[in-house]
Amino acid sequence: MIFRHKLIAGAALGSAVLLFSFRTAADNERYFEIAKNLDIFATTFREVNTYYVDEINPGKLVKTGIDAMLKSLDPYTNYIPEDDIEDFRTMTTGQYGGIGILTVKRNGKTVVQSAYEGYPAQKAGLLPGDEIISVNGVVIEKKSNSDISKLLKGQALSVVKLLVTRYGQDKPVEVAITRDKIQVENVPYVGMISPEVGYFQLAGFTVDAGKEVRAAITKLKAQGAKKIVFDIRDNPGGLLNEAVNISNLFIDKGLDVVSTKGKVTEWNKTYKALDLPLDVQIPVAIITSNRSASASEIVSGVLQDYDRAVLVGERTFGKGLVQATRPLSYNSQLKVTTAKYYIPSGRCIQEIDYSHRADDGTLGKFPDSLRTAFKTTAGRTVYDGGGVAPDVEVVDREIADITRVLLQKSYLFDYATRFKSEHASIVPAREFKLSDPEYQKFVAYLQGKNISYNTDSEKSLTDLSKRLKEEKHYDDVKTELETMRRKMVVNKANDLQRFKPEIKEILEQEIVSRYYYEKGRTEAGFDDDPNILAAVAVLNDPNRYAALLKPSGQAASARKSAGTK
Repeated sequence: MIFRHKLIAGAALGSAVLLFSFRTAADNERYFEIAKNLDIFATTFREVNTYYVDEINPGKLVKTGIDAMLKSLDPYTNYIPEDDIEDFRTMTTGQYGGIGILTVKRNGKTVVQSAYEGYPAQKAGLLPGDEIISVNGVVIEKKSNSDISKLLKGQALSVVKLLVTRYGQDKPVEVAITRDKIQVENVPYVGMISPEVGYFQLAGFTVDAGKEVRAAITKLKAQGAKKIVFDIRDNPGGLLNEAVNISNLFIDKGLDVVSTKGKVTEWNKTYKALDLPLDVQIPVAIITSNRSASASEIVSGVLQDYDRAVLVGERTFGKGLVQATRPLSYNSQLKVTTAKYYIPSGRCIQEIDYSHRADDGTLGKFPDSLRTAFKTTAGRTVYDGGGVAPDVEVVDREIADITRVLLQKSYLFDYATRFKSEHASIVPAREFKLSDPEYQKFVAYLQGKNISYNTDSEKSLTDLSKRLKEEKHYDDVKTELETMRRKMVVNKANDLQRFKPEIKEILEQEIVSRYYYEKGRTEAGFDDDPNILAAVAVLNDPNRYAALLKPSGQAASARKSAGTK
């Protein structure tokens, strides 16, 4: 969460020294320590700059020192130099000037991962799988992702020329794209899962996130939705006021949403629901993951505390810290942790204790024994100190080793690119299924590809063999071990068939995204996403939904152990 404060503070150390006479002896000693150490830092920098054997970059050296200092505090307190301000602004507003693509580096090549639907790159015909060779004549093979991003971004209405190679084409082609203002959507998908169940994703909390969620719910209700699945998985958070606005859509005006408490007591504040809600009755299931953080945890925690929604999925990340931006000299800024936030039940969901480190510098999590029980409005028990626990736990499936290799080596991605070049169109996203003959074509495509991997069983067998050799017992069981090893190799050879349903599911989503973009990928997963299926099941069982929101409900959030990862 990011919000701004306007405070008057001493701009230089000298002004702090003038205050000594008005402070206690302890304060005077602290300010002397600050002055002393700043002087040590300045003289150290001067001596290094003067006498170090090679020329140094002053800005880089000082930034390294500042970064190391702030790293000892927490991961969210950061120095933002002037050169990075634009990226920081993009992160908080979701807006930038560019062409609307996501690229990845693969074996030194810059490949288009996806093109945002409706934006310049997609309109110009750029496709996932395209390799970008140069940007405005600048060869990017050895450029970093950050450098490439800067080359692609620019003023709206300016033209950028890309030299691109594509699967099935003999030589590179130049694509001229007119940049535009890119507004990354907070709500990338809104649609109906069934005639009565609406679904929307919330991917961020940048400016106007609350308005986007309001529009999404209004649209779903107009389409007949009588129940809502609210997917907040992997949402890293963002603006605090947008978390308040979104919570306000589901709870009555005047209720507390979140409180912030920090060292500067004048900044402590309780945020309330200031507007009339959109709907306080419609059943809601919120899907969370262990990467749902910060503002995501405020929204899910607030609706849990007021018994306004059933939470489905995984326990959230556990970031209960608030950041504010402070202006520094020369147009740089400091993003600094200023407070912890507390949701209506009184709990703080911060998991890691950054203020107390072990002698070796390691950090500790709040143990179960120190977790405090709190009560929701209806009297359900919930716990602090470790994220927001769901009411219905859904453990994400572990993908098979073979599937992981296919993903890591981009074989699924590349085959989808090939499929798109060979098929002009496919049926709608929710209807598309890869036939068995088509799957066998994919298996044939993998012939000659490197899909070798070691299973956990093979690793364990290797470790066992090594230990037996050390203990001089290997010869006694050598035959049995070799038999087991051969069987494992045979089993691996069959993995493409054994894990066919799992591989097909991911491949289908990848192929669908080539025709219907990320919205199509989402729809292709409706019928096999365990979290969505669990959320719909809860909503379609009114008695279970009501029971989970009562004190007697056997919810995962009522178990203290649900607060451990």
